[in-house]
Amino acid sequence: MTKRAISPVFLLCAILVMCSCATTGASSPSQCYFEAEACYNKLKEDAEKQQYRSYWLNCIRQFEDVYRMDKKGSWAPAGVYMAGRLYGELYERSYKPSDLTKARSLLEQVKNDYPRSAYSKRAAADLKDMAEGRQNRDTDEKAKRQYLAAESTYAALKRSPEKQKYRSYWLEAIREYENVTQIDPDGPWAAAGLFRTGELYRELYSHSYSPADEKKAEDIFREVIRRYPDSAYSKRAEVSIKSGASPDDPIAALTGRETTSGEVVASTEKKAGKPALGDPATVTGIRYWSNPDYTRIVIDANQETDYINNLLKKDPAINQHYERLYVDLEKSRLSETIERRIPIDDAHLKDVRAGQFTPDTVRVVVDMKSFRDYNVFALKNPFRIVIDVRGESDSQSVPRPATGPFHTGEIDQDTGSASIARQLALGVRRVVIDPGHGGRDPGAPGAVAGVYEKDIVLDISLMLAKKIKRDLGVEVIMTRTTDTYLTLEERTAIANTHRADLFISIHANASRNRNAHGMETYFLNLTTDNESIAVAARENATSEKNISELQEILNDLMHNAKINESSRLATYAQKSMYGKASTSFNPVVNKGVKQAPFYVLLGAQMPSILIETGFISNPRECRRLMDVDYQKVLCNGIVEGIRSFINDTRPPAMVATE
Repeated sequence: MTKRAISPVFLLCAILVMCSCATTGASSPSQCYFEAEACYNKLKEDAEKQQYRSYWLNCIRQFEDVYRMDKKGSWAPAGVYMAGRLYGELYERSYKPSDLTKARSLLEQVKNDYPRSAYSKRAAADLKDMAEGRQNRDTDEKAKRQYLAAESTYAALKRSPEKQKYRSYWLEAIREYENVTQIDPDGPWAAAGLFRTGELYRELYSHSYSPADEKKAEDIFREVIRRYPDSAYSKRAEVSIKSGASPDDPIAALTGRETTSGEVVASTEKKAGKPALGDPATVTGIRYWSNPDYTRIVIDANQETDYINNLLKKDPAINQHYERLYVDLEKSRLSETIERRIPIDDAHLKDVRAGQFTPDTVRVVVDMKSFRDYNVFALKNPFRIVIDVRGESDSQSVPRPATGPFHTGEIDQDTGSASIARQLALGVRRVVIDPGHGGRDPGAPGAVAGVYEKDIVLDISLMLAKKIKRDLGVEVIMTRTTDTYLTLEERTAIANTHRADLFISIHANASRNRNAHGMETYFLNLTTDNESIAVAARENATSEKNISELQEILNDLMHNAKINESSRLATYAQKSMYGKASTSFNPVVNKGVKQAPFYVLLGAQMPSILIETGFISNPRECRRLMDVDYQKVLCNGIVEGIRSFINDTRPPAMVATE
């Protein structure tokens, strides 16, 4: 065959190789890769499709096409590696030896053909996992994922009073928790899954009044005690058996039950008026939100008082087997009706104890099994003391697995802050959206009669949640989906206990000047700008004087705040939101990115921002914020801003190929 005859043949082969990506519009290996990744992300969201081999093979072929388009290019190892990874995940469902063989073959190809690529080490690690029988993820991780999936199912059920009327929905959630124990009967998540199964049967009993459900719950609690006597859930099961059916916990419906919450409040004193001048403060309640890595405890008091905190080492000689963090409230008394000991019994905390330490001092003690660090700070109007405790296994301190191949967990030789930030980029898998205000807190009144901030921001947030899930393929959790009141510290606790990757609080601005208009985005930081202080004071429901005082303690809280990341997220969101709005509506004012100490952002352990979508006090902007079309434009802008932030923290290139 002559060279002239060979050329068309090779051209035809090249066209056929590129056919798959070409049909979807991909014109480069990078674009082809992104389309393959989108295919994979959609598949991971759809449990039904994951049961069919054809959907897996479709995504695998797209990753293989990335390699075929340019076998020597920088995207080739990424395509081969991901194809191998997907064959490994397919094998976990199919158990076909050929799938495992194919997975190993592709990972070996990455290791041998691209030894200088960052994916070479990842492929070697995956091959080692396969050799040890873990197929990339060990059973513990699977059980954990199943537990979180069960939490999501339960949270969805608790948000729907209509579904709670039907037994089938309860049994569906119960089966999800049962699967946790079945996946790894001897693992660390097994006791938690079994205990939650008993809790759900007991909660089902409060709806069905069937003695069989109550008996089932008690039998399961006894099974927890028998099978997992050394687990913290064994003690909880004992308490559950003694106490009988427990009242519903409205916060747990929002935070999920891996995320637990407790509230012990002296209701009579809550309803009482302001204390008389000179009266001591009364500690009226202790609330908490907890997951295995993080706990937020809030001490409520009926008036402001001085306090100190300190850490004590464990001392078995005096029967103190745990490190203790205590907070002493001066000139205070403990409510007679408050519970003195509140068991938490999670991975890093044992319990919270409250007592009258001296005639004029209340001491609250947190017994800690293990911890990484903690913060204590006070909020005002009403006065409360917030304690944040982070465990040694805090997921925010170590890289979490990313859905795509961009995170390697390795640090480049370039030790600059930007390089390290990119190397440790975690990706975005879970976003918490917080519609401001709600319930008895209406927020700012609108220029249009009968319109309030709490309703406008809820509509925008619900729309934003759907768009984020649809367009970005990430999980979205709402702090509220109805007209519900939440304290500001609860909202941050929901984001932290759910291990969110981003926290976005949605608000609408207001001013006495009805001509004031424009959109702006805030992140947590110190500020001397009077306008920003005024906005923070309004959203915090406190005075500008209290905001100035808060800034004095803010420095102690900043080391856990993602200031730089939050600033970038705010910049992307503001730029895109304004860009979208200004092309469709006129006039639109860009008030820019600002910083201020917002209560709702204090203690957030992920990039977090507060968006003022517009001035509800301005007649034109109030009508716009009520307009569904305008809401769509705002949400599209925020979503694009999040997408830009993700691309910035997870750059579309290999970490180290040179």
